[in-house]
Amino acid sequence: MAQAFVDSKIQPGKVVVFIKPTCPFCKRAQEILSQLPFKQGFLEFVDITTANDMDGIQDYFQRLTGARTVPRVFIGKDCIGGCSDLEALQEKGELVTRLKQIGALRQ
Repeated sequence: MAQAFVDSKIQPGKVVVFIKPTCPFCKRAQEILSQLPFKQGFLEFVDITTANDMDGIQDYFQRLTGARTVPRVFIGKDCIGGCSDLEALQEKGELVTRLKQIGALRQ
């Protein structure tokens, strides 16, 4: 069930961030991404604390991405990692490029 839940959220052309609302790193990832001009419906924050199987979801993150921590940031089908990875992409100027490549940003 955890795998099906996660897999249903991850889609090409969309950015999905799995979060816990009290996590400071999740809040920072939300701040970074919320400042960008996403097309309607192309950015989704998924609160895993409301899921029935939060531990199962995090175990699946471990198998899928190599880490069970949040945030888990997916650009399209690719997990770029967590908050520090998102910040690194932003600092290198690669974040907007990646988002444009998948068609997630307004022109």
